[in-house]
Amino acid sequence: MQHSATAIGIDIGGTNLRVGRVSSGGEILDWVAEPITRDPRDLLDRIVEICRRLDDETVAGIGIGVPGRVDARHRAVLSGGYIDLASASLAEDLEAALGKPVVIDNDCNMALVAEIATGAAQGYDNVVMFTIGTGIGGAVVMEGKIVRGRATAGQLGHLTVAQDGLACACGRRGCVETTSSGTALRRLIREAGLPASTVVEDLFVAEAAGDPIAGRILDTWASPLRTAIDSMVAAADPDVIVLGGGLGGAAHRALSRAPAVSPWYQCGVVAAQLGDDAGVIGAAISALVEHMMEPEATTSAPYRDVAGLGG
Repeated sequence: MQHSATAIGIDIGGTNLRVGRVSSGGEILDWVAEPITRDPRDLLDRIVEICRRLDDETVAGIGIGVPGRVDARHRAVLSGGYIDLASASLAEDLEAALGKPVVIDNDCNMALVAEIATGAAQGYDNVVMFTIGTGIGGAVVMEGKIVRGRATAGQLGHLTVAQDGLACACGRRGCVETTSSGTALRRLIREAGLPASTVVEDLFVAEAAGDPIAGRILDTWASPLRTAIDSMVAAADPDVIVLGGGLGGAAHRALSRAPAVSPWYQCGVVAAQLGDDAGVIGAAISALVEHMMEPEATTSAPYRDVAGLGG
């Protein structure tokens, strides 16, 4: 194994673009983050420029995590949510511009690879991850392998939690993304008449001081997420549920207000450990593994399978 090999990981989020050069041990060596541009051509141009800035002779490949439905086997973006890259040949264009091999996958799959490699899901064979940010994404690992179905399994933000609920970007109603994402939380704050600058930590502080409005917002935000989690526990029976994304820690804290009710659907829920770094680290590790440079971060069997080393 080439211990000096690095890869560039790219995380295309709903709000920010994050790009990092990552070691085979999962350490971010150099880093750029900036607000996202929603025009696909402008976004590709920004990615190329940043990658050229981070590139050096140690970079063996590039990994990209993309929101929405991604066919990783065919390196195709099938649909997007807050940024739609379905019309862009992202992997091919980036390879042509930079001369480095590119792997592409859903951003949540990339984040879960990182959490299994170096974070909260180390040592587990069966993991379900919800990523709570601008929207809600998801990833599922069963028996050490990412569950892909025909191509795009793991769209956990579109689990229905309110059949007659709000319209979702996917075309249905009542998806958990409409109730428990960062966008949903901002809507709840606005509807409660609180200042637009209010953030989730403000709600926790106010609720602890006895503010009933803050408590109601947290209840309304967390309860549908518990419903989605319980549904996944019923369907997949995982070892652990991981909550990641920018609001993963806050969601984990808020879930204490909405414990699992049924004795059938009990499962440990943990906050992801890598925060906003997870997507970049997972994308880079996936690129390294794709080219048979096994990362130093872990040698556990579940990680080897998730990363594609298990056959």
